[in-house]
Amino acid sequence: MAYSKSSPYLTTPITNGNVLDVLTPRPFSASAGDQILTINSTYEYRPDLLANDLYDNPKLWWVFAQRNPNTIQDPIWDMRRGVSIFLPEQGQLFNDLGI
Repeated sequence: MAYSKSSPYLTTPITNGNVLDVLTPRPFSASAGDQILTINSTYEYRPDLLANDLYDNPKLWWVFAQRNPNTIQDPIWDMRRGVSIFLPEQGQLFNDLGI
């Protein structure tokens, strides 16, 4: 089983051919082009919508939690209105992820 390059599980080992091991986070760089967003009602609890609007790929929902580990512990429920987060710059993110 292989995961796509947009998956947070791409670098996580698979044991016995079908059991996903403990998540190995995928590294990507902070960039001078990263922006700050204060989450509004449109994106509250919907990182997939934000990823789709920014990157044309809702499967990149997980990058917000990984880029903001001190702010977002739960990638869904911590995406609350009024919370400010860093948004990874698209070019650098795509380069780091190989997509």
